[in-house]
Amino acid sequence: MHELTSIAALRERLAAERRAGRTIGLVPTMGYLHEGHISLAHAARRKVGKSGKVVVSIYVNPTQFGPKEDLSRYPRDFKRDRQFCRNAGVDAIFAPSDAEMYPGCGEATDEPAREDARPTFSTYVVEENLARGMEGVSRPTHFRGVTTVVAKLFNAVLPDFAVFGAKDFQQAVVVKRMVADLNFPLQIIIAPTVRESDGLAMSSRNRYLDAEQRAQAVILFHALQAAKQAVARKAIPATKLKKDLQKFFTAAPLGTLDYVEFFDPETLQPVAQVKRGTHMALAVFFGKTRLIDNGRL
Repeated sequence: MHELTSIAALRERLAAERRAGRTIGLVPTMGYLHEGHISLAHAARRKVGKSGKVVVSIYVNPTQFGPKEDLSRYPRDFKRDRQFCRNAGVDAIFAPSDAEMYPGCGEATDEPAREDARPTFSTYVVEENLARGMEGVSRPTHFRGVTTVVAKLFNAVLPDFAVFGAKDFQQAVVVKRMVADLNFPLQIIIAPTVRESDGLAMSSRNRYLDAEQRAQAVILFHALQAAKQAVARKAIPATKLKKDLQKFFTAAPLGTLDYVEFFDPETLQPVAQVKRGTHMALAVFFGKTRLIDNGRL
């Protein structure tokens, strides 16, 4: 397994594979890998076959964190990540520095840039429709950072396809739109959410939860199941189902509901009537830890 930290070295390595006719799959991550990430690597391996190459990028992208979010404390353990990748049969890890990805911006911090700063990096990719709702409301600068870093990764790796997890459903749909709108020559694959035995979606942020918060965090999964059961036989007005779920969350007093939305899975547009096939997404705070989940009802 190769470990690469510069775009130049990555391109040189993958150019040889491409000349040999090998398929290349990319799994973008921010590290602190868990079984959910590894399922994406396995999906990539199935797609490329034995002769193809699977690249996992490990980079905590500062531009997708807001000023008061958890960039400085986001979990990092490259030694652990390396072992996960080796066990999963990954062919190459791309682990760039901030300076490599954002030349001239200096060290990443949670502090806003000085007004007199003159970074040499000043170009961003912005999707202006699908990124507006849900996460875009709660985290206004988030998707600009996501689309920018993903576009840079696509240009560095030049993969035939990239695999994203369904847990970050809006993100995956935004990336698909970016790929279509900007004519990136690759396929986007959305792999199923991997869950703990009690239903909680696997996330690097789960480690922030104390024992009591962790026990109550399963409310996100239970809310999805409750909504699915509610619309199994007939459509329900979205306003009514939201109110019902707000009451449902009283069973998890340590959690604070950020949002719950019902929408078309292709357009991400909110729906007035929730029925089978509608998509649901929600975000909940447990202390400073923000968890998200989603599912097709």
